[in-house]
Amino acid sequence: MWCYRGGSISTEPRINDRIRVPEVRLVGPSGEQVGIVPLAKALELAQEYDLDLVEVAASARPPVCKLMDYGKFKYESAMKAREARKNQAHTVIKEMKLRPKIDPHDYDTKKGHVVRFLKQGDKVKITIMFRGREQSRPELGYRLLQRLASDVEDLGFVESNPKQDGRNMIMVLGPHKKKTEAMAEAREAQAARKAEAKANPGRSQNAADGEIDDIEGETTEGEIAEGEIAEGEIAEGEITEAETAEAPAEASAEA
Repeated sequence: MWCYRGGSISTEPRINDRIRVPEVRLVGPSGEQVGIVPLAKALELAQEYDLDLVEVAASARPPVCKLMDYGKFKYESAMKAREARKNQAHTVIKEMKLRPKIDPHDYDTKKGHVVRFLKQGDKVKITIMFRGREQSRPELGYRLLQRLASDVEDLGFVESNPKQDGRNMIMVLGPHKKKTEAMAEAREAQAARKAEAKANPGRSQNAADGEIDDIEGETTEGEIAEGEIAEGEIAEGEITEAETAEAPAEASAEA
């Protein structure tokens, strides 16, 4: 009884002596059609041209084989795959949290982060956090989200309208600019800065490199942004304490 013992299954095509068929449909080194020939004849031609006989269509009847330099073919394929990965755009959703009664300075800071994320071609999830009596005033969060969407309308659009989610209200902004376009612009800007640094020896190369955008992950700017966001949240915490202090006074006034 046959038993499969595991292990990886090779995905590479069969070449030369590994091809086990009586005849093949042969394609020449320049792409010309040679026709159906015996396997021995195809291997003989491969030796004459000092090339490899590579099975490119194993499911065909008979299989299609081509005369080529298999080592060069593998190298070119690897380079194409590397270039494709380099230009591949990954969808990233950033998140920004705000309070309904956010301080104007904190609002400007967090709006700056949203602008930067949209310029990089990333989506941004905006979360309004309600606490205590703020939950009875959802219109405050809705107006704040509408204000933010209006402030960044040149860079992004409302992909998901504001909706209540428990104690939070959520809205998603999508960028007008595609991620691939943002990456291409970042590379052009990086090349321009390096050229300017070479033209001006007085300016250090380290300073020029320090300005490189983190769209391609070359800096840890995202970690810096998180730190700034955390500081903003601390500032909002101080505002919350002030609101808590005002609460007894408002309660006594209502009584």
